Amino acid sequence: MSNIKKFFLTSRYNKPHGILLLFFPCIWGIYLNKTNISEEILLCIIFFIGACGMRALGCIWNDYNDKDFDKKVERTKDRLIASNKVNKKEIIIFSFINLLIGSVPIYFIPNNSIFISFCVIPFIVIYPFMKRITWWPQLWLGICYNWGILVGYSVYNQYLFSIELILFYLGSILFTLGYDTVYGYQDLKDDQIIGVKSTSLKFKDKPKLFLFIVYITAFTLWINAMFVLNKSNITIFIFTLSCLLIIIKVLKTDINNVIDCMKTFNYNSYFSLAIMIILATS
Repeated sequence: MSNIKKFFLTSRYNKPHGILLLFFPCIWGIYLNKTNISEEILLCIIFFIGACGMRALGCIWNDYNDKDFDKKVERTKDRLIASNKVNKKEIIIFSFINLLIGSVPIYFIPNNSIFISFCVIPFIVIYPFMKRITWWPQLWLGICYNWGILVGYSVYNQYLFSIELILFYLGSILFTLGYDTVYGYQDLKDDQIIGVKSTSLKFKDKPKLFLFIVYITAFTLWINAMFVLNKSNITIFIFTLSCLLIIIKVLKTDINNVIDCMKTFNYNSYFSLAIMIILATS
């Protein structure tokens, strides 16, 4: 296997939905302040590049720390780190390359945004170990994965205690809790055997009820943020309709079907795109 292919697969660039789910919150944060699409195209491109690198770096860090678990899980046993197809030197080189890619935004955003972006590092470092100590690692992931909202918002507004930002960030954390719980159902049987913890396992007996509560709470927070932003009634209606559609999709998911769980997980990235468009054009 060529080094380029190793880099591509280890960084998980072959699975772009994770990149999109990291990228869109950054843009949501921007459009909570600004709604002129043409002015923000360059910034969107910059954040997309950053999301590619940081998501890849996070995957490598997570896979390295989880390699002993991944070897015992059917879906992850063939990952390059788990199967020892990449050595430590390659892991370090791949991580450094992705760090360079992920650092691109810091050359284009203000100092306060750079500071905020660095504040997430401890959360990212700790994340792989959360599944060993708590049933709620997906909630921790939500904190990390939606930090871009704070960074994107801070590009045009240094005040991070606005009601709309707090509501949208909290809603986004719950949104991630929801879609990553669906993602976790792919490994339910293996996770029970190896002893890791997750919300997928904690609520395995009433998954749809838990997911409904999580998603409906997330969307309630988002819709309230839209009211605070004085969005038009038609915008809020379209936003609410979009939220209802994703809830229906989630509730129709067969959590015992690995393919169906992955389809629903991926669907959340399309939904995230819809939210970005609504925020950008309203």
